[in-house]
Amino acid sequence: MAYDLTGKIKLIQEPQTFNSGFTKREMVVIVEDGKYPQEINLEFVQDKIALLDGLQPGQEVTVTFDIRGREYNGRYFNNLQGWKIAAADTASAPAPEYESYQQGMPGQDGDPGYGDDDIPF
Repeated sequence: MAYDLTGKIKLIQEPQTFNSGFTKREMVVIVEDGKYPQEINLEFVQDKIALLDGLQPGQEVTVTFDIRGREYNGRYFNNLQGWKIAAADTASAPAPEYESYQQGMPGQDGDPGYGDDDIPF
């Protein structure tokens, strides 16, 4: 199950590569949550670390992530593993204008949008 959060980037860590060949990169996103902003740590692994290239602290982003959990020596750990990022300036497309929306809709130019055999509701 995927989750989304939107906030401002606080920091982006350098990539870490382990002896096993596993690579991860972490970022912290500040999410406004009432009186106390939350600083959320997310990790990106393997080929997903490239998603952080070109992003800067202070930039508003929406991150899509999964929650991962595991047990190790009787202790339990959770990670938020990101797999998609949309910068705020590219995250939303402008809404279509009202006139262009109306074009091609039934009822334009005297056309009721239904045939003689159709019920209009």
